Amino acid sequence: MELTQDGLMDRRILLQQPRQGYRAGSDAILLAAAVAARPGQVVLDAGAGVGAVGLCLAARCGEVLVRGLEIQADLVAVAQDNIRENELGNRVSVVAGDIARPPQEIGQTVFDHTVCNPPFYALGRASSSPDRGKAMAHGEGETSLEEWLAFCLRRTIPGGTVSVIHRADRLDAILSGLGRGGGDMLVFPLWPKPGRAAKRVIVQVKVGGKGPTVLHPGLCLHHEDGSDTEQARAVLRHGAALALSNPP
Repeated sequence: MELTQDGLMDRRILLQQPRQGYRAGSDAILLAAAVAARPGQVVLDAGAGVGAVGLCLAARCGEVLVRGLEIQADLVAVAQDNIRENELGNRVSVVAGDIARPPQEIGQTVFDHTVCNPPFYALGRASSSPDRGKAMAHGEGETSLEEWLAFCLRRTIPGGTVSVIHRADRLDAILSGLGRGGGDMLVFPLWPKPGRAAKRVIVQVKVGGKGPTVLHPGLCLHHEDGSDTEQARAVLRHGAALALSNPP
């Protein structure tokens, strides 16, 4: 597997990742920025890949612990190298395992928060990539989106949050799945440019919550000329948090 050396958040995080296949980028930073984790809390990254979300979250939230679960053993090895390279081994770890049969340290633990960037496409809804890693990251395979979301809800304490970044055109399935164990749901659109339809959404739910679903104004990522907006730059480059609270 040929790797590249990349940087996230103005190279605050150094990231090795496969040259071919699924590659972490702005989605990972944005998802990490959605979690209001407090010092001492433990966050589960379900489907951790090469560790990008967990590393960004640990860099942004001091004294927060992140535990990652990833099915592809070769990506787990890369994630462990990334953790060492960024000197975050005391707070971030990634283990190999399937959400359908998680290892004991994941499957018998509940976490303060869970983050997840599930495969984008339902089984049979998109052409499979010839690259095995990309195909597994993008396509659901034997595990449906609903099963991913149910796993996240089970692994999170009552009152904790589950945060998911996904394609906007699958919002109905995300709302349905997260609504089976959570409330106080917040939908946070990511607008590519002014006047353009959102391609990504972050959805955050409070486990056991009873409040209504709120549509947040969200974040516009780029100006018309393609440059980053000031708000997006603060998150993507400088590690600012996303304000995922119900707006007044």
